[in-house]
Amino acid sequence: MAGDRLRPMTMETVVLTGAAGRVGSVLRGPLRARVRRLVSVDRVPLTAEGPNEEVRRSDLSSAGEVASVVEGADAVVHLAGVPDEAPLPDLLEGNVLGTQYVLEAARRTGVGRVVLASSNRLTGCYPAGRTVSADMPPRPDGLYGVSKVAVEALGRLYADKFGLQVVCLRIGSLETEPADPRHLATWLSPRDCAGFVWAALTGPDVTFAAVYAVSANTRRFWQLDDRLGYRPLDDAEAYADRFAGAAGHLGDDDPQGGDFASADYTLRHLSGG
Repeated sequence: MAGDRLRPMTMETVVLTGAAGRVGSVLRGPLRARVRRLVSVDRVPLTAEGPNEEVRRSDLSSAGEVASVVEGADAVVHLAGVPDEAPLPDLLEGNVLGTQYVLEAARRTGVGRVVLASSNRLTGCYPAGRTVSADMPPRPDGLYGVSKVAVEALGRLYADKFGLQVVCLRIGSLETEPADPRHLATWLSPRDCAGFVWAALTGPDVTFAAVYAVSANTRRFWQLDDRLGYRPLDDAEAYADRFAGAAGHLGDDDPQGGDFASADYTLRHLSGG
């Protein structure tokens, strides 16, 4: 049984939650091109964009509801949740409980692998002058980052205790092109986003992995990881001349999260703040 779980994954049916969001919208086309059946799920209405895509409307509010969506799938790419700083109760419900529902549904229905959307903001309080690996302790830059620490801990639990294959992708700044100076370090191009997700779905010998999904940016803060077998192709440095003074945007001692790591960014979401 354990040996079977370490074989390369064959992807015929993949469920994509949060399919209407920024990352989900980027992934629908590349996934349709590589799988026999894509089930795209969101709480807002979707329209199927190809003959091998099914769409489902669901808020994924319980493990039982998620199980009805993921039954028969080879893997789930779970992107649904609260995408930015918010009051902690909202983040616990949308990100932490939502992830547990997906993992539990996968366990119940025999889904082989779950790819979870983690975030670079799980380590956003490390200084910009330090290269960070996924093996280093979390230093979240806000409540959103805290919720992603819990997401990764749940993934680790379900891998260790129940044998589920789990990959947590610490997603960088997904944009068509870098939009601000910080993105010269944190940019994730759509092409590299699709590459990382496919590698997370199909890479062999995975029990649990947390990996930064970031393009091969010359100024990146995060260590690239070969465990999934994907090396990013794009580099934000090609856009550096658009940002005057970019070299001094973040000093070595400034937090990697930039404005996300400021006290004000979180204070407005605290009770009484």
